[in-house]
Amino acid sequence: MDYFEYREGELWAEGVRVRELGERFGTPLYVYSQKTLQRHYAAFDSALAPLNHLTCFSAKANSNVNLLRLLGGLGAGVDIVSGGELHRALAAGIDPMKIVFSGVGKQAHEIRQALASGILMFNVESVQELEHIGNIAAQMNTTARIGIRINPDVDPKTHPYISTGLRKNKFGLDILDAAGAYLMAKNNPTLEPVGMDCHIGSQLTQIGPFVEALEKLLAFADRLASSGVAIRYLDLGGGLGITYNEEEPPLPADLGRAIGATLGARDLTVILEPGRAIAGNAGILVTRVLYLKSNRTKNFVIVDAAMNDLVRPALYGAFHRIAEVVPKRRRSINVDVVGPICESSDFLAQDRLLPGVQPGEYLAVFSAGAYGFSMSSQYNSRPRAAEILVDGKRAALIRRRETYDDLIALEL
Repeated sequence: MDYFEYREGELWAEGVRVRELGERFGTPLYVYSQKTLQRHYAAFDSALAPLNHLTCFSAKANSNVNLLRLLGGLGAGVDIVSGGELHRALAAGIDPMKIVFSGVGKQAHEIRQALASGILMFNVESVQELEHIGNIAAQMNTTARIGIRINPDVDPKTHPYISTGLRKNKFGLDILDAAGAYLMAKNNPTLEPVGMDCHIGSQLTQIGPFVEALEKLLAFADRLASSGVAIRYLDLGGGLGITYNEEEPPLPADLGRAIGATLGARDLTVILEPGRAIAGNAGILVTRVLYLKSNRTKNFVIVDAAMNDLVRPALYGAFHRIAEVVPKRRRSINVDVVGPICESSDFLAQDRLLPGVQPGEYLAVFSAGAYGFSMSSQYNSRPRAAEILVDGKRAALIRRRETYDDLIALEL
């Protein structure tokens, strides 16, 4: 459930009219609902309540410091994949012992930064990375807590670009090769193997792949225990899907029950890394209609938001529901909703039935709170959008719109 709803003939974000936000702050504009973020985090965290657990919000989904601070205040940790995301998490006041560092290409300066900060653990993705972390920890006269990301070769049944748990993917170590890496870590005095990590993909709509991966990890953990490697943290990643169109993903409570039933009485702290499931439906992208255009085969609605603002439709062919902010009850026609960028892939929707909108009117692109702004760019020298956080009747500017001067500020 989210807090974007139609009342009094127009779309509201909690207690604020979305039309008024567009008029006040301009467009394109990202609008987030604080109540929705709080509700979704609570749904995830309570789903794991019977277990020792840590809910780490995936910063890559939406890394605005204000959202990280909000979730941190609710008890969340953060899953990071870069030194920049670590910097954001620390700036947001996240306890370093609630930060896990994932990703296949950790650089030396990022590893030093994380060790100096005292994060909970690194999720290691290769033997060379494991050696590199051990060497840096030795130089710093400290010990690095590590988990190893296991690639369990489980089909997540999602889009191939966001599938991460098959052997053909770049992530993690094959489960058949990981035992040697754990023994290497166990015998290195600067490494402390404390965890096991797995993330099989994103926008998952079935629980079965989660359970299949968990069963493989638990069997592997038993084999490690017989070799003297005791795992304390089991990081199952994120990936639970949301409703963009007609998907019916399982609820966090369903996932929590399945995890608990599979774990049984094992004394492990479970880590989940939801991102999309918390932030996705907590945000919309507001855009204004610029022009209408038709040719012999197509009708186009040209808007001021573009693929640089929301790249998912161009990158994945992703579906985002689009609707009028103030419905006019006009006849619907088949249109492509496109932006100003000089690419044929610059679209927010194709072959979509929409009411006959007019220039100057606002549209809302739903389910844009995750992988929206965080994947945006300045392509075509377009300043990135502003971000707004709505709390009841209050709308706070949490990232100002970039200016033309911002575009060249770093160029020497």
